[in-house]
This record gives sequence, structure tokens and C-alpha cells, in this order.
Amino acid sequence: MSRRLPPIADRSLRAICSSLSTMRRITWLATAAAAAAMCWLVAAASAAGQCRFPAVFNFGDSNSDTGGFWAAFPAQQAPFGMTYFCRPAGRASDGRLVSVGSGFRHGANFATLASTALQPNTSLFVTGISPFFLAVQLNQMKDLRNKVLTSNGNNGQLPAPDVLHNALYTIDIGQNDLTSNLGSQSIETVKQSLPSVVSKISSAVQELYNIGARNIMVFNMAPIGCYPAFLTKLPHTSNDMDGYGCMKTYNSAVTYYNELLNNSLAKVRKKLQDASIVYLDKHAVTLELFRHPKAHGLKYGTKACCGYGDGAYNFNPDVYCGSSKLLNGQTVTAKACADPQNYVSWDGIHATEAANKIIAASLMSGSYSYPPFDLSKLCHLQPIA
Repeated sequence: MSRRLPPIADRSLRAICSSLSTMRRITWLATAAAAAAMCWLVAAASAAGQCRFPAVFNFGDSNSDTGGFWAAFPAQQAPFGMTYFCRPAGRASDGRLVSVGSGFRHGANFATLASTALQPNTSLFVTGISPFFLAVQLNQMKDLRNKVLTSNGNNGQLPAPDVLHNALYTIDIGQNDLTSNLGSQSIETVKQSLPSVVSKISSAVQELYNIGARNIMVFNMAPIGCYPAFLTKLPHTSNDMDGYGCMKTYNSAVTYYNELLNNSLAKVRKKLQDASIVYLDKHAVTLELFRHPKAHGLKYGTKACCGYGDGAYNFNPDVYCGSSKLLNGQTVTAKACADPQNYVSWDGIHATEAANKIIAASLMSGSYSYPPFDLSKLCHLQPIA
């Protein structure tokens, strides 16, 4: 049975994007400003005193990276960003993410694509895992905190010292710790490392608390057994498929991880009773979209919008979204679909903006958090036409 999620109206910006190339620059600027005003869900400015949290500090991977990885490494290519930004904007999607991007005065986003909770043991150029793992991101936060405290509010680019205590801290990481080892290890072997991943995340919560954080939200892991890339690349049998086209074994490993994380955070919560430590069930929302896309205004669950291939998943591990490669004597390109607003998966690994809208609205409602944490009431989030 489909679980009811908050309704989100489609406000696709593709029509705007497709026409930008024919406009003069001054018209582009005006149109871009209008496009920005069409944000589907906008938090009222903290400067106006309409939000409980004056800043947001985020730690994570590609699910919330708003440009950090691509600021350090070669530029991202089209068609990423096609729906909202009309160009690549450092997001692993066709548009926006379940994230908040802001200047230092209102927080910072330390998340980078391909990051892990555990320290990677090889180079980015060998495994593709980012060097900016969770401990590095925490060190970046501590460095920023030291600059805030030494400036004592006299630096206009930094938040005031009291902002650090009252800010919201979010952690969305751990998925790459599981998936990056699946090519060389069995799922049962990889599961043995998951308690260490959970331990690192719980320790990060403690570290944030030690530097003054009192409002911390931790995302659990999405159902990787439903993603087109893993359905294509990972070994499985027909008996391992559930009635929705997802792999039971891999989703079971995710469920195991999420239970470990929830239990670990419960222990931390008892220890740090003057802090609000919230577990966000992103898994439940994403699984619902994969299983019942049409019930939420989408059409395709386990099929990628941007990819290459004749199969049901539209994903080829040799030709990633936006790239071209010589296969069987012919140059092929992994192109984007014309209607990403109808897909759950953007590139086989990440969600489309349409899916991210639904996921964000669901998580912000408080219905998927423990303890209940209704951001829509705390920050007066409001849809804008």
C-alpha cells in the first residue's frame, strides 16, 4: 500500500532553461531572478527573525553537496543542473537537493560528493572516494568556529559567536561507506563494517556537541537496492527481487544499518539530554517513491533519467550521465531524458529535483523524524508560486 506523502506541485523550470540561450544577457539576468523566486519551498530569511535557527551547518556526501567537490576537482558537465540552474551547479541532480546552501553568516555546507564517514584507505583517483571524509569536514567546522570566536563578531563574512550555539547541524553521510566496497566484497562482508560507520557518525554528533552544537539532525541511509546503478552493477538473482523491482539483500543491509544508527543515536540522546538529536528517516520516504512513483506524481521508479542503455534501468556503468565513450566501435553518449520531473532517479545514483522536493517536504514535516521535529513550524517554511 502506498504511504501518503505531502503533495508537491510541479514547478519545473525547464521551459525557462530551454529558452535562455536565445535571450540577451540582460534578459537572462531578469529571467534567472524570476526563476529563483519560483523556489518550491523557501525558508524565510533568518535576518527577519522568522526562523528559530540563525544558521545551518551541513556535513555529508553527494546527497547534500552543493558544489564543494567540484570546487576542488574538474568542472561538472552538462546535463547536470538542467532543470533549475540551467547549467551544471555542483549538484548531483538535474536541479536542487535536500539541502540548504548559504553564506558563512547563515551557515556552511561542508558536504562533498563521494565522501565517507570512515577514513578512505586509497586515493580519490584509484577508488573515486573523496578525501573530504567526515573527520575532515568536522575539522573544517572547527576551523570556522575558531575564526568566529577570534573575530568576536567583527567580521561581516562570519556569523556572530552566539549563532554557533543556536544553529541547526545536519549530517547526511554513510552511503558511500556501504556502496564503495560492494564491487570487491560481498554484501555480508561489507555489513561487518557498518557498526564502525555508525560509531563514527555518533562520535561526530558528540564532537559537534563539544563545540557548542545543541540541535543536530542525522539522516539515515536510502534504499540502495532500488537505485538503477546498483540494480545494474551489483550481482543478484531473480529470487532476490521484491515485488517492486528492488534487491532484497541490499535493502536488508541498509535496514540493518539504519537500525544500528537509530539505536546508537538513542544512546547519545540519553547522554546529551540538553541537546536535540534527531534521527531522520529518509529511507522510508525514498522507498515509498521507488515503490509507488505514480502515487506521488512521478512515472518512473527504478529507471534513470540521464543514462545510456536499452534495458529497464537506462544505466550503463561504462557511460555515465553526460559522458561519451567508444563502445563496440561506436561513440555513444549518456543523455538526459526530456522529462526529469517524472523520474525518481536522475543519473542512476542520485535523485531528481522532483524527488528531492517530495523527500524534503516529507522530512521537514516532522512525520519522518524521531523524536518528532517539525521544521515547517520552526522556520515558517512556505511554498512560493
